[in-house]
Amino acid sequence: MDPALEQRLVDLETRLAFQEHALAELSDALAAARTEETRTALLLNRTLDELRQLRLAMSTAPVTGDPGNEPPPPHY
Repeated sequence: MDPALEQRLVDLETRLAFQEHALAELSDALAAARTEETRTALLLNRTLDELRQLRLAMSTAPVTGDPGNEPPPPHY
């Protein structure tokens, strides 16, 4: 086999190996990003649900406190 052709084949195989490695790393990074996105969306939905429940609770039973039961302000 021609040495120049053999060197060219080795170079192409080397490039292919690096590209396959880079592609695998990108695939892993994308999978991790998707997992994090799913986790973040779940946390956001839970937080929104809790906020809705809190708003509902506050609208149905407003906070009423007896000022006589409150401790005096710190400047007294």
